Amino acid sequence: MLSAAIQILAFALALLGVLGATVATLLPNWKVSMNVWSSVMTPISQMQGLWMDCVWYSSGVFSCTMKNSVLSLPAYLQTTRAAMVLSCLVAAFGLCLASLGLKCTRWGGSHRAKGHTAIAAGGCFILASLLCLIPASWFTNEVITVFLTTDLPDSSKYQPGGALCVTFISAGFLLAGGVIFCMSCPGKRTRRPDYPYPPDPDRLVMYGDERRRRELQTAHVQTKTRKNKSVQLQTDEVKAEQNEEQRVYSSPSKLPQKDIKDSYSLQEYV
Repeated sequence: MLSAAIQILAFALALLGVLGATVATLLPNWKVSMNVWSSVMTPISQMQGLWMDCVWYSSGVFSCTMKNSVLSLPAYLQTTRAAMVLSCLVAAFGLCLASLGLKCTRWGGSHRAKGHTAIAAGGCFILASLLCLIPASWFTNEVITVFLTTDLPDSSKYQPGGALCVTFISAGFLLAGGVIFCMSCPGKRTRRPDYPYPPDPDRLVMYGDERRRRELQTAHVQTKTRKNKSVQLQTDEVKAEQNEEQRVYSSPSKLPQKDIKDSYSLQEYV
């Protein structure tokens, strides 16, 4: 699994990518017309975005008009709209998963669970990057094609604007962050139990104390069991000896030698 510093770097790159994609979606300068300086009230710059068209006049007035009709828009513009919104949502969900998969956070479960969560976050960032790159490339291709093939005057032609540059840069940040998070492999499974990830030294001490306490309890139980077995064996041996003595003395043919001699002396006396 990657170190915490590399994961934080990937999280920062992904955060910049999400912010850039969101800003680029709202910017009105996806394509910009060429500047024309003719008179005071002539527009010197016309900009078209995904949601509005803006005009900047030479007098300093800046006005925008919303694109209310969706069906009248071209196909590439509608696709770019949907893809950029979906990219922002997927990237935001990836940020939530990445915050759970970071090694420096207190939530997310065990090391293995954090690794899988980080890989899922990386997949979300890569998907969001593709959702930025594909429609932005299509949009750029359409703008350049129209600029080169039409015979309109230069004042009516458009060229790629700054929002497209922000979109490509944001897609690069998302792709870099996603690739780094996808490298957070949890590794092979070991025979040791997969304890939850301890967030601070206090929990490390708690786990160590609990483990020592369990070892002491196990040793105490084993010692007590061993003592009980030894006492049981000694008791069995004593009982066996007592039974043997009782069996010997209870037989009439095996009386003690002293008693037999005393009985013979008594017969002689009589």
